Amino acid sequence: MPAMLPVPDSAAPRLAGVLGSSMSAVRGIPNELGLPSATAVVVVLIDGLGAANIRARAGHARFLASRMAKRDVIRTVFPSTTAAAIATFTTGRSPGEHGLVGYRVLDAANDRLVNQLNGWDAGMRPETWQRVPTLFETMRDAGIPSYAIGAARYSDSGFTHAVLRGAEYRPAASVADRFAEADRILATGERAVIYLYAPELDQAAHAHGWESDTWLGRLESLDGELAAFERRMPRGVGLLVTADHGVIDVPAHRHVFLDDRPELLERVRHVGGEPRCIALYAEPGLEASARIALAERWREVEGHRSWVLSREKAIRSGLYGEVAGDVRDRIGDVIIAARAGIAYYDRREPGRQAEAMIGQHGSLSDEETRVPLIRGGVFGRD
Repeated sequence: MPAMLPVPDSAAPRLAGVLGSSMSAVRGIPNELGLPSATAVVVVLIDGLGAANIRARAGHARFLASRMAKRDVIRTVFPSTTAAAIATFTTGRSPGEHGLVGYRVLDAANDRLVNQLNGWDAGMRPETWQRVPTLFETMRDAGIPSYAIGAARYSDSGFTHAVLRGAEYRPAASVADRFAEADRILATGERAVIYLYAPELDQAAHAHGWESDTWLGRLESLDGELAAFERRMPRGVGLLVTADHGVIDVPAHRHVFLDDRPELLERVRHVGGEPRCIALYAEPGLEASARIALAERWREVEGHRSWVLSREKAIRSGLYGEVAGDVRDRIGDVIIAARAGIAYYDRREPGRQAEAMIGQHGSLSDEETRVPLIRGGVFGRD
């Protein structure tokens, strides 16, 4: 029997409220997270660090683990993938509103799949494809400066222009360099919000797995940098540490190949999404009854280990939040979100490098969707 769909609790704290609450704390006004007033706020977003990952390696992440109480776990978005989650973090809006509803999604106007992280081009303009103002723009209009600190290679990317517009980008190579840049901004005494991005754990998880020694070493290093940074922060500054998603390891023997069942791909024009959350896009003009039948066929075959949803069911369930009319077609006609520890691949793809990735995310499991919201500085005082 298919598993019950984990419907989001709209009242629970979520990633969407983190940056807006930080802005309100700097302004000294009430906010969703109940943060007290702060002279400045630093928000560290660690790519690929779930609450379960911290708990499982608590002895190697003493700062993070010791600070993560029950109230300091929140939910990220669906799908639990970087493009959708960071866009929600920086806009305060759901994927269905801002428009980045997955890793690879349909650009119906051009009959193609587009990569939301690195596929930006003239046909997918950042300022219109990501369709809502960012909170950095809101801060700028309110007279609050904001800074985004990350690697130099991201400074002029399409994704940066889509989700960080309104912030001043400060490039810094290593984790230590990024915290040093945050130190320099704080030393000015400016009332500001600083966003610091750390992708190193996600990169290590994809390449080696989160249970690897490489991932563990990077966790220990990042944990130490966070602890040292909090100790030297000026009084009155607030610190928040969160993540876009968690990660699970999927070894090669748990790969599921879509092309093994070619009858399930009949009348499917594009296979998008990512390995833990596949999006099937039907041939244009396929009648509604045939789309329903497509979802039912997939549910019969994969329902024992994945949530299989039609687009309509996914939207009605609130998984994408409110969905704007011009975003609807970006969501797959059928969504296959892995429940078991598997990952889906299509060997018809011209490039199959993704099959080498061990750490995965994108689906609805607690390991992927429950992320930390750790409070430090003036926010960490009872």
